[in-house]
Amino acid sequence: MKSYFDLIDQTFEFPQEEFKVENDHLKFHDVPLMDIIREYGTPLKFTYLPKIGQNIDNARRLFTNAMKKHNYPSDYVYCYCTKSSHFSFVMEEVLAHGAHIETSSAYDLEIVRHLQLQDKINKQIMIICNGFKRPLYTEYICNLINQGYENCIPVLDNMTEMKIYEEGVEGNYQVGIRVAADEEPNFEFYTSRLGIRYSDIIQLYQEQIKPSKKARLKMLHFFINTGIRDTAYYWSELSRFVFKYCELKKIAPELDTIDIGGGFPIKTSLTFEYDYEYMVDQIIQNIKWICDKNNVPAPRIKTEFGSYTVGESGGILYSVLDEKLQNDKELWYMIDGSFITHMPDSWAMSQKYILLSVNKWDEMYHKVNLGGLTCDSQDYYNSEAHSSEVFLPMNRNGEPLYIGFFHTGAYQESLGGYGGIQHCLIPSPKHVLIDRDDRGEIKTRLFSEEQGSKDMLKILGY
Repeated sequence: MKSYFDLIDQTFEFPQEEFKVENDHLKFHDVPLMDIIREYGTPLKFTYLPKIGQNIDNARRLFTNAMKKHNYPSDYVYCYCTKSSHFSFVMEEVLAHGAHIETSSAYDLEIVRHLQLQDKINKQIMIICNGFKRPLYTEYICNLINQGYENCIPVLDNMTEMKIYEEGVEGNYQVGIRVAADEEPNFEFYTSRLGIRYSDIIQLYQEQIKPSKKARLKMLHFFINTGIRDTAYYWSELSRFVFKYCELKKIAPELDTIDIGGGFPIKTSLTFEYDYEYMVDQIIQNIKWICDKNNVPAPRIKTEFGSYTVGESGGILYSVLDEKLQNDKELWYMIDGSFITHMPDSWAMSQKYILLSVNKWDEMYHKVNLGGLTCDSQDYYNSEAHSSEVFLPMNRNGEPLYIGFFHTGAYQESLGGYGGIQHCLIPSPKHVLIDRDDRGEIKTRLFSEEQGSKDMLKILGY
C-alpha cells in the first residue's frame, strides 16, 4: 500500500509554493510546523505575517502592470477590508505595506483612533466607511473628518444619510455612493439590501450632494458578494456599474474614483486555479474601453480586499486524540478542538480548507472522518474540496498524529466569537504569530494563551 506522501504527490502537483515535506514533516512557507507544535502544543492557531505583505504587493504589481499595458491614465489604491480580521498584528502588517482601510462599523473607527495614538497611521490615510450606519458610527465619522482626516470618506448607503454629515461635519468633506448591485442569479434575493438603487443615484447627487456647500462626490462604490470571478454575471455587473459611473461623471466633474469591492478568491484547495493576471488585465481593459466609449476620463481604481489580504496567512494545528471505529466502515479521528467554534465557516457554509497531515507522511493512509469535541452532531469534517472523502496517515507507531488546516486567516475568529462563549465551552485555542527578521530567520511569539475558564465564567455571570 502506498504512503500518504505518495497519495498527495500523485493527486496534486506537489510540492507547492507554500507546502513541502522534509524528513516526513510538513513545512508551510519553509516554517517547520513540528517545531511550532513542540514549542507551543496544540490546538493552536497561527498567522504567518509575511504572507499578508506578499499579497498586498502582488495585487499592486498586477494592477500597475495592467495599467501600464493599456495606457490607463489613472492609478490604483489598495484598501484592506478590516472586517476580515481586526487583530492588531494584521492591521499593523497591512499599514506597514502602505495599504489604506475600509471599515464597516463604529468600533472600526475606535481602532483607527488607537492606531493614531501609537503613531501607526497619519491623517492622510484613506478610510472608506461602508455599511448601513447607526448613529454612533456616523458620529465617529464626523469626528474623524473634523479632526483633519480629509480622506475619511463615508459611502452613502441610503437616501437620508447625507443629512447627517451636512449637520455634523464642520468643513469640507468627501462622500461616496454605494450602488445596489443585482445579486447572483441563484441568490435568494434579486438586489442587494445595501446601497442606492441605480435609478436613484442621479437624483441623490442632484438633490443632496450637488447643492451642498461642503460635500464633494469623490467615489462610486460597487460590491459583488461572489467576488471577482470570470463569470458572465460578474462582467455584466461591472460593465453596468462603469456605464453608471460615466453617466454620473458627466454631471459630477469632481467624481474621479471607483471602488470595485468584492475581493479576489483565495486558495482553499491544492487544486486551486485562478488567473489573477488575466482578471486584472480584463478589468482594466473593460473599464478603459467603456470610459473611452463615453468620452469620460478613466477613474482612479480602489479595491478593498479582505480575505485575499489575510486569509492565506492563517492556519490551525490539531492533535488526533483518539480513533473510533463506529461501525464497519466509519472510522473517526477525534481532534483536540472544534470545527464549529474554531472554523465556523466549515460548519455554517460547508467551506473547505486545505487539510494536510503535519507528520507521518511515510505512513500508509486510509479514509477517515474528523470529529470535533463538542456534543453537536454537526461538529465534523469529512470531505475535501476536490473529493467527497478525507484521507490521512494511519495513526500508529507511538508519536501522535498532527494535522493542519491552512488558509483559515479570514473571518473565523470573529464569526467564532473569539474571547467569548464557545459552544460546549470549548476554549479558543492559543494563537502564535510567525514572522521573519531582517535576515529571513524565523521568529515566533505567543499572541494569546488558550482561553481560560475564569474569562468564560465572568461572562456567564459567575
